[in-house]
Amino acid sequence: MNKYDVIVAGAGHAGVEAALAAARSGLRTALFTLSLDAVANMPCNPSIGGTGKGHLVFEIDALGGEMGYAADLATIQSRMLNTGKGAAVRSKRVQADRRLYTEIMKRTIEDAPGLYLIQAEVTALITETVGDITKVIGVMAEPGGEFYAPAVIISSGTYLGGVTHTGDVSRSSGPDGLVPARGLTDSLLGLGVRMLRFKTGTPPRIHRRSIDFSVLEVQTGDEYITPFSVRTDEARLNSITQSVCHVVYTNETTHNTIRDNIHRSPLYSGKIHGVGPRYCPSIEDKIMRFPDKERHQLFVEPVGIGNSEIYLQGFSSSLPAEVQYKMLRSLRGFEEAEIMRYAYAIEYDCIDPTELLPTLEFKNIKGLFGAGQFNGTSGYEEAAAQGLVAGMNASLYVKGEEQIILPRHSSYIGTLIDDLVTKGTSEPYRIMTSRSEFRLLLRQDNAETRLTAYGVRAGLISKEREEAVAEKERLVSEECERLEHLNFGPKAVNDLLEAHGTTPISSGISAADMIRRPQITYEDTAELDPHRPALPVGLKHRVETEIKYAGYVKRQFDEAAKQLKSENTRLPEDIDYKAIKGLRLEAAEKLAKVRPASIGQASRISGVSPADITVLMIWLGIKK
Repeated sequence: MNKYDVIVAGAGHAGVEAALAAARSGLRTALFTLSLDAVANMPCNPSIGGTGKGHLVFEIDALGGEMGYAADLATIQSRMLNTGKGAAVRSKRVQADRRLYTEIMKRTIEDAPGLYLIQAEVTALITETVGDITKVIGVMAEPGGEFYAPAVIISSGTYLGGVTHTGDVSRSSGPDGLVPARGLTDSLLGLGVRMLRFKTGTPPRIHRRSIDFSVLEVQTGDEYITPFSVRTDEARLNSITQSVCHVVYTNETTHNTIRDNIHRSPLYSGKIHGVGPRYCPSIEDKIMRFPDKERHQLFVEPVGIGNSEIYLQGFSSSLPAEVQYKMLRSLRGFEEAEIMRYAYAIEYDCIDPTELLPTLEFKNIKGLFGAGQFNGTSGYEEAAAQGLVAGMNASLYVKGEEQIILPRHSSYIGTLIDDLVTKGTSEPYRIMTSRSEFRLLLRQDNAETRLTAYGVRAGLISKEREEAVAEKERLVSEECERLEHLNFGPKAVNDLLEAHGTTPISSGISAADMIRRPQITYEDTAELDPHRPALPVGLKHRVETEIKYAGYVKRQFDEAAKQLKSENTRLPEDIDYKAIKGLRLEAAEKLAKVRPASIGQASRISGVSPADITVLMIWLGIKK
């Protein structure tokens, strides 16, 4: 009864993806959670996607994950961000119904064949050591005792050693006042795992009736909603009535209230020792770090359809309750605000991610994998992406098959994991489009093209879906080719060109060259092209992007091909770097710590120079 193929500790966004991936690949899987009511919980903002993060969700779906589909079903507002910028950085973000999202995910877990959801706390790992090799063989849980599996995935989120802070009030707690996980940290330390202490936080939740929305700036959703998932019924999604969000701004009174009480913030009193996220700071951090900024933008967003909680994005805090009221009521429209949940900061234990291989398996503990905030990241999307990869690779490990490593040029997921395991992190890591050197290759619209093959290999993508992706590729390729050879004379197109503010022509022009002009879209040429195929909206956008950016895309493909060569030059696991003549001591120490899987990964380690890489290449050549 207590024997499984894969055990997952933690049922947050990383854990549910990991468990579903393992079970869907045919393995008997146990998913442990501290509370059945907190499966895929959204203790912070109930939103999915955003800049860079939206890319991750499309990639999760392309690999056979669940987050995108659940987010589509729970959407109450959808917006495509950065539409005024290039296609590479456009990112979808949805406001989700918090409770509905959790219900959908819990039901999906409960209905998955071979997946067993258990409410118990994993308190320790069970391992065995043979010679120099330590491997995990199970876990200790309370209640329940011993559970055995050859692969274990830890996805503990912010629960591990969790302590929440609101002013002077600190208590041992997980998010949302739930119980923390206590025992597992000692078990990991006993196995020699390097641990870190990070922190994050949430803003207060305000009762809807206490806000004067009439004085707030309105923020509506997109007219057309692009689904995250290919499984989603587009017509149903676009038939929903979208909720309205709002924008409000801090002011001088807000800032003075925070400054006058900054000594009462655990962040500044020395009570909090964990490192917080640089790109999602608390409101008191913003005020102190940017004293010249007159106001800060805050987003007023509903937590769901069936309740009255309003989330104030950008107002995260750990100040005392009475101070929260003062600064909140200084905002326009919030003069009578009623707090339903006070803001808090939470500290938690996580690992140094350089302990991991690019497969997310621990280097020194065979069969043990890490995912999500346990690996030092911040955000639901980053967690889900890692959970999916850990679940895929734990399954392949159990089956004795080669595990999957996603290269940087393949995906933002690959970029995220490579950054973590190669460079480590000194603060909660979040993905951003600027972290990738291959942004034009890693668009939202081509996630299936890039990643379906990996999902097939992991057993998460059906033959039918694989064929559907191939058919989309055929349609896009054929349409791009057709437009390159479809030509128009000046008489046919000059009126259109002038109407869109671009230079008329004196000789013929292809439809593709017209679309390459910044002022002209694929849809603009429809009136000149009555025989064009009837493509879905998503593929029309894809055709336009492929044509407009063809030259730049080719250049990045060439750069990716060069990088792939170094990624394919593998390094043995047992190298004694200090014994390699000509390798600098700093480089030898950094390489010994990270133990890169390839020359490519070695070249991205801070402190390893091009000269060191040359020495490594010469050493490899001699060894071969």
